[in-house]
Amino acid sequence: MKEFYIDCDGIKLHAKLDRPDEKEKSPLCILVHGFTGYMEEEHIAAAQKAINDAGVSVLRAEMYGHGKSDGEFINHTLYKWVTNILKVIEYARGLDFVTDLYMCGHSQGGLLTMLAGAMCADDLKAIVPLSPAWMIPENARNGIVLGNRFDPEHIPDKVVCDKWELSGDYLRVAQTIHAEDAISGYKGRVLIIHGDDDETVPFSYSEKAVSLYENAELVNIHGTDHCFTGHLDEMTDAIRDFFGKL
Repeated sequence: MKEFYIDCDGIKLHAKLDRPDEKEKSPLCILVHGFTGYMEEEHIAAAQKAINDAGVSVLRAEMYGHGKSDGEFINHTLYKWVTNILKVIEYARGLDFVTDLYMCGHSQGGLLTMLAGAMCADDLKAIVPLSPAWMIPENARNGIVLGNRFDPEHIPDKVVCDKWELSGDYLRVAQTIHAEDAISGYKGRVLIIHGDDDETVPFSYSEKAVSLYENAELVNIHGTDHCFTGHLDEMTDAIRDFFGKL
């Protein structure tokens, strides 16, 4: 394992690279956490190991305001995350051992994976959104964030959601994003993994997404929550099987 930072316009993004074989060329999958998350969460670490088990290297990266990366959580936006992931993809493209490039992300990282798929369709051979929170922009336009209501036409400077504080810019940015366009813009292979007891992101969003993608498969982890609690083995089996067949 190699630990380092990737520079993104002066913002240091914490990263770790895990390779199944240091001497051989291999595909590489960029792996991203979700909202409030970080790279060592149990479900992220489990996904990393499963991808490695399939013979694919993994580059985990923490986005702006999360984990050990620069920036304050309250100031993060999806635009900042998009800028971050474009820099991470550029870094990954420059690695001399990489044959093919993939991306996997959880929750808000799943939405980011969908957006990156459309923007970098020539680079990303396949994408794996996990419990993808692609309803965030739609909810922001409807005045909803993490179950809390706000006036979408008069966004406050700050919104408090449980113990988390978000700037109004997070919501302003989210309102401008249309994930459906990103879905229709990606023609590569897609694996969506989602639990049907997810109370954070309704399972119906993944059902809709898989119907909109041109080449997608949806794995339903029955009876599990947003982070696959108690069902990580089913999640990792699906990941390992997918990457093993690419």
